[in-house]
Amino acid sequence: MVMSIEQQTMKKVYLRLLPFCFVLYFICYLDRVNVGFAALTMNKDLGLSSYVFGLGAGAFFWSSSGSGRADG
Repeated sequence: MVMSIEQQTMKKVYLRLLPFCFVLYFICYLDRVNVGFAALTMNKDLGLSSYVFGLGAGAFFWSSSGSGRADG
């Protein structure tokens, strides 16, 4: 079976890009879980309600995603 240049290129892109995307997705998931665990004790220590913590976490998310920086 002869593959066109476009098919060969897309195969290489998929084989290199998709595993990296899965790793990034897993790291993002871990980061969200860590924020949730931090909220359990941090809210009590700082005297924050869950609503205020949600506002702060949302502000952090929107500012980091709006700035275009990958490290948050």
